[in-house]
Amino acid sequence: MALAGVRVIELAGLAPAPFCGMILADFGAKVIRVDHTKTGMSLDTQARGKRSVAINLKTSEGVSLLKKLCLQSDVVLEPYRKGVMEKLGLGPQEFLKENPRLIYARLTGYGQSGSYASAAGHDINYLAMSGLLSRLGRSGEKPYAPLNLIADFAGGGLSCALGIVLALLERERSGRGQVIDASMVEGAAYVGSFAWKSQSIGIWDRPRGENLLDSGAPFYDTYQTSDGKYVAVGAIEPQFYTQLLKGLDLDPGSLPPQMSFADWPELRRIFTERFASKSQEDWSQVFDGTDACVTPVLSFQQVSSHPHNQERNSFLTDSNGEESPRPAPVLSRTPAEPSLSANPFIGEHTVEVLNEFGFKSEEIEQLMTLGVVKGDAIKAKL
Repeated sequence: MALAGVRVIELAGLAPAPFCGMILADFGAKVIRVDHTKTGMSLDTQARGKRSVAINLKTSEGVSLLKKLCLQSDVVLEPYRKGVMEKLGLGPQEFLKENPRLIYARLTGYGQSGSYASAAGHDINYLAMSGLLSRLGRSGEKPYAPLNLIADFAGGGLSCALGIVLALLERERSGRGQVIDASMVEGAAYVGSFAWKSQSIGIWDRPRGENLLDSGAPFYDTYQTSDGKYVAVGAIEPQFYTQLLKGLDLDPGSLPPQMSFADWPELRRIFTERFASKSQEDWSQVFDGTDACVTPVLSFQQVSSHPHNQERNSFLTDSNGEESPRPAPVLSRTPAEPSLSANPFIGEHTVEVLNEFGFKSEEIEQLMTLGVVKGDAIKAKL
């Protein structure tokens, strides 16, 4: 795979950092998640392909052990607030002195500098600070955060993974690692570059929820069908809009112009009434094979059985029978080969990993006896 041979130490965290680690693991990196020995059960639902080592970082021996692991790795993925690692003596400058090739990725909400650098927050806060939240939501309603996808995952985990891959690429030329300062505020804002840079061309110049792509346009929205399900409509271009009207059996001559903002409420009323007259399946039969840009709104339970997704094997099933999306994008020569094994439990691979890093059996046994590390008594035999 593309990242084969890359060793990553991921310090256990929530949401964005685990997603970043899963991306790297999906494409071949050896990702080792460092958990706390006192944690009962991991909340990392994105641990596909990772291994777990449990270390007690409240001991000097644990801190020393973590340092050894990091210095023998290519990437350190750190999700803590500014200053936490420095207090442990594990900041990037200390590491880079001993391993100049190390890539140290710091994934935080507000970044490593600025007045908010040490502040707590979540996706909705980072999204608010990026400017994007002010543009999300329907007309006349308060701003609305779409799950925690934009800041945590797109602006956070995904952009951090991109930063790591860029740093690995650059290291091939320079032989040197570097520190990645991945701010979810800035990542979210960057994901929203189109909204920022399109304000002057008439796409985002109206109030929230009244623009072309934010549910303002009746031809770019969702509609309920007769069976209580929904379809998504994205017929922006005139040629696509014409096919939409044809599928809905509407006479263009009897309707107001497509881009007449004042008439959009009336158009929405007409579309709402028409879509409610048939089931989702009926509308799929009408619009499949056309360029009307009408698709069913599929539930998690429906997506893998849709013919298109089936043909592309877009979803996979793990050893527990749980479905999830296949890694994307698809590479022609070195595609991702995601693990289908169950997510690792805390400390499952402690012994295995320490052996790989050169620790002898008696050293590992002593670390366990002292409570510096934790490993499973059955699966992790010396």
